[in-house]
Amino acid sequence: MEKHKKLTLDPDDWEASRALAHRMVDEAVDHLKQVRERPVWSSMPDNVHATFQSGLPDHPSPLEQVYDEYQATVRAYPMGNIHPRFWGWYMGASNFTGALGDFLAAVEGSNLGGGNTGAAQVEQQVVDWLKEIAGFPKNASGTLTSSGSMANLVAHTVIRNFTAGYDVRQDGIAALDKPLRFYASDQVHSCHQKALETLGLGAKALVEIVSDDRQRMQLDALEDAIRQDRANGLQPACVIGTAGTTNTGAIDDLTAIADLCEREGLWFHVDGCIGGVLRLAPEHAHLVAGIERAGSVSIDPHKWLHTPFDAGAVLIKDPKAHFKTFEMHGPYLQLQERGMIAGKFLADYGLDLSRCFRALKIWMAFKEQGAAKFGRLIAQDISFARYMAEQVAAHPLLELVAPVDLNIVCFRHLTAGEDATKVLNTEIMLRIQERGLAMPSDTTVQGKHGLRCAFNNHRTQSEDIDLFLRDVLQIAEEILSEQTA
Repeated sequence: MEKHKKLTLDPDDWEASRALAHRMVDEAVDHLKQVRERPVWSSMPDNVHATFQSGLPDHPSPLEQVYDEYQATVRAYPMGNIHPRFWGWYMGASNFTGALGDFLAAVEGSNLGGGNTGAAQVEQQVVDWLKEIAGFPKNASGTLTSSGSMANLVAHTVIRNFTAGYDVRQDGIAALDKPLRFYASDQVHSCHQKALETLGLGAKALVEIVSDDRQRMQLDALEDAIRQDRANGLQPACVIGTAGTTNTGAIDDLTAIADLCEREGLWFHVDGCIGGVLRLAPEHAHLVAGIERAGSVSIDPHKWLHTPFDAGAVLIKDPKAHFKTFEMHGPYLQLQERGMIAGKFLADYGLDLSRCFRALKIWMAFKEQGAAKFGRLIAQDISFARYMAEQVAAHPLLELVAPVDLNIVCFRHLTAGEDATKVLNTEIMLRIQERGLAMPSDTTVQGKHGLRCAFNNHRTQSEDIDLFLRDVLQIAEEILSEQTA
């Protein structure tokens, strides 16, 4: 009987694969080196879009052919957030060392559920570094997650179980004597409501407190809400302070919120997905004074640390509460004092049992660049936002629609009437995006619609801002001329 060749996913020709891998790296370097020469974003043509409608491939194709198809249909139409004029929403710009870290982590193939491995030690060290940045004690707990949204979900799960006053894991939320309430400003990220809904507490569990004219939570309104809820038989559990709102970059008064939480016996959580690493920039660290007093903090390394997507983190000051919320082992996963499974089991601190080695890309970038450089990049982004704000304020046709406290600039081009102004600025944004000139997003602040630029890009230069504002003015003139033609 004919002997069958054993199946494997390893290459048939390692040297040919080595040569192709070197080509991929060379072309990836060129892709980054030449980023300024390309449009920020390009719309995908219908014929390219149609290539993604084919069914599951049954037969193999040469890897070189697959790579060529990737270049023509995927790499050619990226989001564009690595481009120096990408300022939409709130993205990081990635970094090459982090990309290499992702590659090395994938080649190693470790599952970061836990165990006595070098990869597990890297993750624990990265979490320790993030605790140091946030001013948390070394004995605090923490874990890496896929995103800030997941980090906040992990934190709220710990908070729910800790503040309920009974074993929620055993008895479920139906045993709650009083409905729990979490408080945040009306500028809070939507992931908090989604988290509380996911935890079975319902959207009503999130009480949004009115913000002031700088989009910060009003503390007198917060105190009134807590007092009223207690009077109505509800149980205040947590106040969520925001260190950099997504809309405008506003930072709540974290010290005052910490004082209030101590007086009221509430958990203090900080959404630091934007500003959680601000203490790296000494001249701006005062903006997040009080973050070190929180019971928990969420951080997004894939934002201001420019880690390639994805990478989130949550820090929990009470390690026992964190462990008790998630620890679980089946008979197939019994911990030992020796062997590969010995040591801290990382999956006991979150929802995922199988976990990727996302810590390596953070670890390598910190090792290569040093934490101080990331602080200087943070300061640079803030200076760019202030520079743009000055240019906007000095121009008679442009108007800031929110104060610039951090690294986000919200502004608009003026024309007659609010409705016409909204239409004009929306069209400016779309034409700028479609022409590949830059990537602003849009937003509405206190009833005023306009453009929004979030400076979170280590490739940006002041000349990019000048070029962008020139394009805004020219395209506005173009649109207004068309309307009067």
